[in-house]
Amino acid sequence: MPLEIHKGDIATMRKGHPCGSREWQVYRIGADIGIRCLGCGRRVMLPRREFERAVKSLRTPPPEES
Repeated sequence: MPLEIHKGDIATMRKGHPCGSREWQVYRIGADIGIRCLGCGRRVMLPRREFERAVKSLRTPPPEES
């Protein structure tokens, strides 16, 4: 069953990024998933299947108050 992914979700990946961060923010959803490293800002596109295998946990950040 596919993961329910939403724009803005924070994904903790199984392997860390070379900058040291393991957390990425989802910025694009489709056949490919666009994610941005929360440590250095690097953007990466992963096929949905590869993203779902690499993600350890997925959480929705709390809504920002204006």
